[in-house]
Amino acid sequence: MIAIDPVTLAVLKGRLEQIADEMDATLYRSAFNPIIAEARDACHGLYHAQTGATLVQGSKGLPIFVGAMSFAVKAVIDKVARDGGLEEGDTFLFNDPYEGGTHLNDFRLVRPIWRKGRVFAWLASVGHWLDIGGNVPGGFNASATESFQEGVRIPPVKLIAKGRMNTDILAILAANTRVPQSNYGDLNGQINALDLGERRVHALLDDYGEETVTMALDIFGKRAEALMRENIGALPDGTYSFEDYLDNDGVSEGRLTIALDLTIEDDRMRLDFSRSSPPCAGPLNIARSTAVACCYVALKHIFTDVPANSGCLVPIDFVIPDTTLLGVSAPKPVGGYTETILRMIGVVFGAIAKADPKRATAAFFGTINALSLAGYRSNGTRWVMSMFFGGGLGGNPQGDGLNHGNNAISTATMPPLEILEAAYPVMFTQWALRPDSGGPGRHRGGLGAVYEIEALDENGAEVFLLGERGRFAPFGVAGGAEAALNRFLWVTDEGEVTAPLVSKITGVRIRKGQKVRLETPGGGGWGDPAKRGKARIERDIREGYVETNGAPEGKFLASSKRGKAA
Repeated sequence: MIAIDPVTLAVLKGRLEQIADEMDATLYRSAFNPIIAEARDACHGLYHAQTGATLVQGSKGLPIFVGAMSFAVKAVIDKVARDGGLEEGDTFLFNDPYEGGTHLNDFRLVRPIWRKGRVFAWLASVGHWLDIGGNVPGGFNASATESFQEGVRIPPVKLIAKGRMNTDILAILAANTRVPQSNYGDLNGQINALDLGERRVHALLDDYGEETVTMALDIFGKRAEALMRENIGALPDGTYSFEDYLDNDGVSEGRLTIALDLTIEDDRMRLDFSRSSPPCAGPLNIARSTAVACCYVALKHIFTDVPANSGCLVPIDFVIPDTTLLGVSAPKPVGGYTETILRMIGVVFGAIAKADPKRATAAFFGTINALSLAGYRSNGTRWVMSMFFGGGLGGNPQGDGLNHGNNAISTATMPPLEILEAAYPVMFTQWALRPDSGGPGRHRGGLGAVYEIEALDENGAEVFLLGERGRFAPFGVAGGAEAALNRFLWVTDEGEVTAPLVSKITGVRIRKGQKVRLETPGGGGWGDPAKRGKARIERDIREGYVETNGAPEGKFLASSKRGKAA
């Protein structure tokens, strides 16, 4: 057995992470749809040859994807073990949310890296494609009761065999989307990212040899495990329970419970979600692989010194029964998985805060607010705009929450409004911070935002929303207050209308010149609001973060200002 000195380990760590970062950058710069190109809803990583476990992730890709991708790679490994036929130059494609996926829009490409006649490791790419069929343009069908209503489901298939593209699969993909050109561009971007990653991995192995790199990867995993055990061991033994709620499942009004019993015993942790609601009729279900992946993200937020690889999960036991909405199988709808995993991450934060109050952070805004506008241009071409929106992060022991931030599942960003206005027949008539939306506290929650969008085409637009936090506000901690609720409305001839299920709608139509308006939640407050201090309160009022009379900004229909820049 060879020894690896610390300098070589550091160099290998940097080069491996750089490979994933370069793959991310390649896709961002070549993707056709703004959700990948601008919002960066994608990721890449390197995975274990036999188990599919995460070896390396980059710094830019979505962490929730990285965690789920290990299950996706394992699904391909299992397929190969079953069916055989794996050869150099093969690449697999699929979007099955029950086989290591998330929801149908997220397409995965998995490719083996061959060295000396054997698989050294796997490269994987995932990106959110704009539209994959189903009842609703953009795929976020808030009223879906089975996955068939959400889009086309592709199991692991060999897209490229020995370097040769299977054009029949391309034809199937093109026939099952409203925007085939966009999806084709994204697919080629992912293939190019894998090509680059494969070249970079081979160059690294040529420089250092398979034995050295394999040993380094093993060391990185063991270090992550050791650091996670150390962090867990520093927490007091015991069971800590926390729960939060989803507004509804998009089909009926009843709330859904996400409940966690977190147990610390020496240097191990058990996350037990058995008390959560059963599988629901609507699309707020998730598969077990997705549930595990979002716990991975939550723990990485809490224990920031632990390296991001599969080693950090070795001391963790997961109890996620298939009798809950967190461990479903086909054909239960899962299109709104984003909302459920946010609540899961929040309850992990809440339970850890009970174990160690110093880590207590108030709830972040906790909804993706997947808003889609779609229609036909006057020249007959189809357009689909899907967007995810920001909100406030929770107050914390160090200070106020971030205004207009992103959710805790990712490092994605919102596309600039100029990009969206150039690509689609819409105009943003307001993009502003939302006063009074952050929860009061010694450290105030960050502010949500106000987005107002006008349809410009003569044919108008259909509108779809799959969101949350319309009934259960982001919570405060340590005496802090909750934040404002999510709010969505649109214009009809009779005036402003809100959704019967508060945060979810399908099939609303607006005419040219009519608008939709989304007001996102802020973050919860931290600590007693009475201890905030006069100077900080005065600054809040001066900056417009808090309005002294508590009045809303003004009537929606009369509003035309851009507002305080977000």
